[in-house]
Amino acid sequence: MDRDGTVRRVNDPALPPLNSPLGELPALRKAYGGPQARAAATTTTPRLRRTAQRNVTRALRGLLKRRQVTRAVYNGHKRTLDDAVATAARLGGTRGAAIQSVLNNTSHMASSGNLTASRLPAAFLTLRRNREWWTSGRLLSYGQRVEFNDSELVWQYYPGEGIQLQVLGTFGKANGLWMSKDRDKLGNLLDEMRALASTRGGALAWEYYFYFGGGKPPWASAMAQATGLQVYARASQLLRKPAYLETAKKGVRLFGVGAPAGVGVKTNAGRRFLLYSYAPSQQVLNGFVQTLVGLNDYWAISRDARARRLFRAGERQARLDLAASDTGAWSLYQVGGSEADLGYQELVTEFIGNLCDRSRIAFWCEADRRFSRYLKEPPTLQLITRRVRAGAQTLVRFRVSKISKVGLTIRTPSGATSLSTSATVSRGPHGYAWKVPSTPGTYDVVLTGTDLAGNDGRETFTLTVLGRART
Repeated sequence: MDRDGTVRRVNDPALPPLNSPLGELPALRKAYGGPQARAAATTTTPRLRRTAQRNVTRALRGLLKRRQVTRAVYNGHKRTLDDAVATAARLGGTRGAAIQSVLNNTSHMASSGNLTASRLPAAFLTLRRNREWWTSGRLLSYGQRVEFNDSELVWQYYPGEGIQLQVLGTFGKANGLWMSKDRDKLGNLLDEMRALASTRGGALAWEYYFYFGGGKPPWASAMAQATGLQVYARASQLLRKPAYLETAKKGVRLFGVGAPAGVGVKTNAGRRFLLYSYAPSQQVLNGFVQTLVGLNDYWAISRDARARRLFRAGERQARLDLAASDTGAWSLYQVGGSEADLGYQELVTEFIGNLCDRSRIAFWCEADRRFSRYLKEPPTLQLITRRVRAGAQTLVRFRVSKISKVGLTIRTPSGATSLSTSATVSRGPHGYAWKVPSTPGTYDVVLTGTDLAGNDGRETFTLTVLGRART
């Protein structure tokens, strides 16, 4: 969006592709339950606006009274708040509801004591940008990303939440600018993000200020935080700015703070880093591995002893998580969960390869070879049911090594097709119903399987149909 409110569709070459795990955090497969969940705002009403205005104003006055903000800062944020309330009332509809969502989020942080002085810049920038966009911009669909002409930051639309700063996407863009050596834009972006960092658990943090997957604002992500450390360290060399390395050093402390304040959980083996600070039970391998890549890259430049200790603790736990996620033919989206989709499998393989390349740890290099093989190997198929009775209604059971579309064809001794069916099934044992013909004999069975990567497997078996049981 330009300064005059004109919206143009552009391709930002530094930005990771939409839906890329390096550009945005994936939604939890199962929303983390509990009191954090709340309905998305779908409207704006005088009562909602008054409540938000009252709660946020009270929080600002408290900060002013405790001398945590100056009168000038207070006045500026109060104007932003009042303008947002007035604009929500004037616009109404979808646009007004989007602004109301951000007002609600800010109000909820204020009433819970989480609208601290360090969070004001990001929280009120979010209010200002939503007011700008919904006054002049077009309606958006889920996940669309927007930028403003006077800024390098990346924003993303979430229905019921307005547009929100996409921390991971912004740092992903920063890495793109670092790779292309666009020094001016990279410096501007990192300066903007430094001004929006908050204090969380005694550490410098880049937070998310909206409800997501059952989590309430403000929350943090180890993957986004580690990507930030990575690119600040890289930029400190490219731009010759040691201050960027100091920024990253303050941010690495968050990995040593326990969730939900921090992004780590202490384990018997070491430490697990979390994709979402509010969901410590969610063990998502690709986010964990990519976090280790970011920490390792930061350490390689900074030689920060704290980062090295945290990396080693995380790497020990990640080995166990990989073992629990590795099915021997594919991987699970998260420990104890279902098998990954193709995009996830490709990304986790790429991330494991990156960790191998960066760390040269033999365990991860072997895992890289194994996971790369999974993307090329066809599924293995086994027929479990080998004998049935003539005339029976039965289940022909089989086993498949990974999620695949499995076809089953059964032919009679004369060559006629008795059953032909297929379905997409997860790894393990399954079965298809079959009305067994009345003719005993040896039947030919063909099992075919196509995995998510398009690899085809085919196996032939025989099945014995016994004569009807005597009564």
